[in-house]
Amino acid sequence: MNGASSVNPSATTEPAIGGLTPFSSVDWPGQLAAVVFIAGCPWRCGYCHNPQLQPRQRTLDWPAILHWLDSRRGLLDGVVFSGGEPLSEPALADMARAVQARGFAVGLHSAGIYPQRLAQLLPWLDWLALDIKTDQAGYDALTGRARSAWPVQVCLEMALEAGCALECRTTWSPQRLSEARLLALAQTLAARGVRHYAVQDERSAPGQPAQGALSEAAQAQLARCFASFSYRGS
Repeated sequence: MNGASSVNPSATTEPAIGGLTPFSSVDWPGQLAAVVFIAGCPWRCGYCHNPQLQPRQRTLDWPAILHWLDSRRGLLDGVVFSGGEPLSEPALADMARAVQARGFAVGLHSAGIYPQRLAQLLPWLDWLALDIKTDQAGYDALTGRARSAWPVQVCLEMALEAGCALECRTTWSPQRLSEARLLALAQTLAARGVRHYAVQDERSAPGQPAQGALSEAAQAQLARCFASFSYRGS
């Protein structure tokens, strides 16, 4: 990125920014956005494609990114905070407020690990992509952490009550979650009020073959559950 300075990785009270995509048309459907990657995540999901962002290490300077964003006015619609787990950043609400003050919309990719941080962020959040990684029975084995389904459910309820624009998404593998369990999960989400849902194939690494393909029958059943459904398959 031109104009944003790098820093030596360090433990710091400054925002732990681990990367930046200056321009993306896929990270926020229908929007042209920059993506700011927050470093730090307590979960250890086996299919994680950004394991380098699990430790909390700062490699980019937030004031420099804000300066760069000033030059992007009129060229970008918004900024997406991704990760890692962006809610691991204590300053995220202040960062979102600074982004909105510059005229950009604010989006978030989150696994829903920190409900209190989401509550602080919601007043400045325009769109949330919430990872629903599996059904409740499968969470602890997937994340490597005990009781990991609980904060996700709290975050989901919080987003629904706030009326935030919301897409739930599941990274799916038939070895981990059968089609029957996936459909049951989707029906539960729809019953709670989720209107937009996406399923993406699990891969061992970017560019590698998918672990399996969702059947056309399952896709049709999922599409009937939601106002919009997207299968991001092979």
